[in-house]
Amino acid sequence: MAEPIRVLVTGAAGQIAYSLLYSIAKGDVFGKDQPIILVLLDIPPMLPVLDGVVMELQDCALPLLREVIPTDKVEVAFKDLDAAILVGSMPRKEGMERKDLLKANVAIFKTQGAALDKYAKKTVKVLVVGNPANTNCLIASKSAPSIPKENFSCLTRLDHNRARSQVAIRVGVSSDKVKNVIIWGNHSSTQYPDVHHAMVDLHGKEVAAFDAVKDDTWLKGDFISTVQQRGAAVIKARKLSSAMSAAKAICDHMRDIWFGTLDGEFVSMGVYSTGNSYGVPDDLMYSFPVMIKNKSWKVVDGLPINDFSRGKMDATAAELIEERDTALSFLGV
Repeated sequence: MAEPIRVLVTGAAGQIAYSLLYSIAKGDVFGKDQPIILVLLDIPPMLPVLDGVVMELQDCALPLLREVIPTDKVEVAFKDLDAAILVGSMPRKEGMERKDLLKANVAIFKTQGAALDKYAKKTVKVLVVGNPANTNCLIASKSAPSIPKENFSCLTRLDHNRARSQVAIRVGVSSDKVKNVIIWGNHSSTQYPDVHHAMVDLHGKEVAAFDAVKDDTWLKGDFISTVQQRGAAVIKARKLSSAMSAAKAICDHMRDIWFGTLDGEFVSMGVYSTGNSYGVPDDLMYSFPVMIKNKSWKVVDGLPINDFSRGKMDATAAELIEERDTALSFLGV
């Protein structure tokens, strides 16, 4: 058996974590022969709830789960980490301006970035889920200067999965028959779900998504808005935010970092934009198509971008620049 790895989940008493922890602990993410020490961080008022989560994890009797450490202290939570999944963030409350939300989260992710810098392994892989995920991820990475920027990514896999699923439903195939959809930009309503490079396996033959769907109006209209607004639609129906699908996307994202992407397939991840070939401004966490090998991601270069796509990619970049500059102003940078 391998040595146990230390995996942190923040916001561990929340509903996304409740859907996530079982999958991690039973080996769905880091492998079926990889023992795990789960570190669960939450704020002090949530510690009694966290105790209940620990009891449930124990009661699952999972052979890979060597230890569960519940805590509200960063020096305990971030020590010697191999992977950090930062789910906890300040949620947007009614009547709250976006900048108020940013201000609250800048403080949280500055603290967590500094804790990563001080206590975690320099090889730690950090996935930011808490919204606004892209900008929170950027702040965390800036607050952890000794950890490579490439080790930080934010979750746009949920949007990627939503896009893949919408195409699959429309064509009448299972979602694994759809590949290479792209989410460009911000995990917000400005994100751009792009299927210009997507392929659909129809009866064993790979066909371009536009040819498989045969409805350009839908693909350039309702498809995009459905994916962009899906989170809000779930909240409206469920009266709670996406948890099951978010947890699944986190698992997909981290498993791909650990084991790599399939040959000829790319996935969407929010990663550091500096040096990209698509004209996206530097110093953002922007969602690109990536391929992953040996725990390192690489942006898929050379995809042709038409004017329709260019406009949408630029619009979401503009929002990210504004978010970044607002966030940095709170840090006095």
